[in-house]
Amino acid sequence: MTKLKLGPIANDKPVKVTLALPAALHSDLIAYAEIHAMETGQSVGDAMRLIPPMLERFLGTDRAFIRARRLLADQAR
Repeated sequence: MTKLKLGPIANDKPVKVTLALPAALHSDLIAYAEIHAMETGQSVGDAMRLIPPMLERFLGTDRAFIRARRLLADQAR
């Protein structure tokens, strides 16, 4: 089985956001949710629940973003 970048989905207090996705991206999210469920044994239910952890993972691994964020925090001090 493949090793997905996204691990188990944490239950966290959500903030509502309205988002329009291209149909192809929506289909990819549904497919990812199915593969994620097979790999982790954890059904996410609605595939849209994948978006927050995916964004967290993306932002947490984007080195340029992390550096820029640190610079902004240092400048604010």
